[in-house]
Amino acid sequence: MNEVMHVIRQHRSIRRFKNIPLSGDQIEAITDAAQMAPTSAHMQPFSIIGITDPELRKRIAVHSDNTPIEECGYFFIFCADLHRMMLAAGPDQQEKMGRNLSYSYFYQTAVLSAALALQNANLAAQSVGLGAVIIGGINEALPALDEWLGLPEFVIPLAGLAVGVPDEFPAQKPRLPRSAVFFENQYDRNLKAKVEKYDRDMEMYYGGRTNNKQSASWSGKFIAMLDQDLPLDGYTEYVKSKGFDLK
Repeated sequence: MNEVMHVIRQHRSIRRFKNIPLSGDQIEAITDAAQMAPTSAHMQPFSIIGITDPELRKRIAVHSDNTPIEECGYFFIFCADLHRMMLAAGPDQQEKMGRNLSYSYFYQTAVLSAALALQNANLAAQSVGLGAVIIGGINEALPALDEWLGLPEFVIPLAGLAVGVPDEFPAQKPRLPRSAVFFENQYDRNLKAKVEKYDRDMEMYYGGRTNNKQSASWSGKFIAMLDQDLPLDGYTEYVKSKGFDLK
């Protein structure tokens, strides 16, 4: 197994960090790695915002209910960004470009590109002995977060990355079996038995943890989450307010 595969296979989310800030060299190495992620048509439709203001980090942590944001060595926020590509255009061109960029195709492209950059950064941090956790919960701070970050139209915060020197080494969560994820030529619809077996594996994992022990299965967690009316209309309206009509 080569070094890259070893780093990938050693992944686990780190939520407890030692009180050691990242160096400038470490921050640059992580952001440089993020920028090397591939993007469609070399569009590069993402931006990264590093949060260095302690009060702002605390505010985001409180509104997101995520203490690693405040306690990590450095906190990055990854954004979908289609604003930058319009800057060299004239007013009439920008209006037409904005109408085109409002389609869901470009929103999906920007989200995918930001996700690839985020994972590059995550692996880069891990490769130099740091720990990290991806935090989608920053969306709990919207729409205030948008104002705090001074985001223009067509820029949306998607997820945070808390990075630092690890102060824990948790067990890896079991993954779905490869046969339930990887198919050739056609989707396999006969997955129920494999999912049920995986649910039993996850029940054993959750029940055997030292911290945050719980009685839950993989399917059970998401059934409980989704078998109710979720208050997510506000997020959809926020995305549309940023110029993405999702047509």
